[in-house]
Amino acid sequence: MTTTSTFSFTHRPLVPFAHDYAHGDSEPWHQHDCAQLLHSLSGVVRVDTASGCWVVPPGRGVWLPAGTPHSLRITGHVAARTLFIDPLARADLPATCQIVQISPLLRELILASLTLPESYLSGSRDERVYELILDEIRTLPALPFHLPEPQSEPLRGLCDRVRQNAGEGWSIGQAASVLGMSERTLNRHFQHQTGLSFREWVRRARLLEALDRLAQGQPVLRVALELGYGSHSAFTAMFRRVMGISPSDYFKND
Repeated sequence: MTTTSTFSFTHRPLVPFAHDYAHGDSEPWHQHDCAQLLHSLSGVVRVDTASGCWVVPPGRGVWLPAGTPHSLRITGHVAARTLFIDPLARADLPATCQIVQISPLLRELILASLTLPESYLSGSRDERVYELILDEIRTLPALPFHLPEPQSEPLRGLCDRVRQNAGEGWSIGQAASVLGMSERTLNRHFQHQTGLSFREWVRRARLLEALDRLAQGQPVLRVALELGYGSHSAFTAMFRRVMGISPSDYFKND
């Protein structure tokens, strides 16, 4: 069952909200009648939607258009700072779910918005803060932390097996053998249904699993080996290539 939350935007275009979650917390399936930008200051948030899984690392955010059914799962201590946004506040707000980079400016604007009054004068600083937040949201760069879910049952079953055994090699030949089809046919269906090659989907699934485990405080070497990387350095190189920073530094101060 999916519940719907309703917000009033009589006096302002967005409603800021701060909430801290403990490790293991979750929220069941629900939706909002407004758009939502959930920004995580610390910890990792997993957001499930009908189109797949979205993982929000610390310092990033997830954009959810109005009316998107979703559930949340929390790993680590999560300090969430959320904006509930009137979908009519801007004509060109993002139309699809996406993990986004939160700039230092937007982060500070979100924190500042938590202290603003609900009503304000036209042309005031408070109004300019709200309007600048909306301007920043329109230019948020999307990040590859989405794990799309295929539509067909055979491919969904294969993806479940990969997630449950992320440390295996999972070559395209092995996956094709599991489904009893050729490698070319598997890749064609996978690309069509997810927008990713099977190899890229596996790589992304491992990264998202790594983020979840690292947020729990598991050692980098253990995560690397259990997810099929041959060494600490190989895993760190992959992590740095995608995240721009080593895993130990990334979670040092989350």
